[in-house]
Amino acid sequence: MADAPGPRRDGRVARQPRASTGGRTGRLQQRLETDSEQVQRDLVRLVLTIVELVRQLMERQALRRVEADDLTDEQVEELGLALMRLEDAMTELRRRFDLDVSDLNLDLGPLGPLLPPD
Repeated sequence: MADAPGPRRDGRVARQPRASTGGRTGRLQQRLETDSEQVQRDLVRLVLTIVELVRQLMERQALRRVEADDLTDEQVEELGLALMRLEDAMTELRRRFDLDVSDLNLDLGPLGPLLPPD
């Protein structure tokens, strides 16, 4: 009866080895079978969320540098144009994938939303 599950010295119950992994593989395949359009949309949502987070961080950093007079007038103009182009591109991508700004603000549970309110 060495193969039968039962309590071990440390109090845990030993598990009986499986004869095959067919059931495990079947469950894994079942979990991986999803709607490809939904997977694409979720991936786009995740990528756009990360880009939006970085965009907001860049915008805040740019404002700090402008307020600290670290930039020339030309640099301020270039930075402003770059940030506006990025925001326009984000708007176009959200429109293309039928996403709203709120769709990009992931809920982190007890930590709250990922993106701060504007």
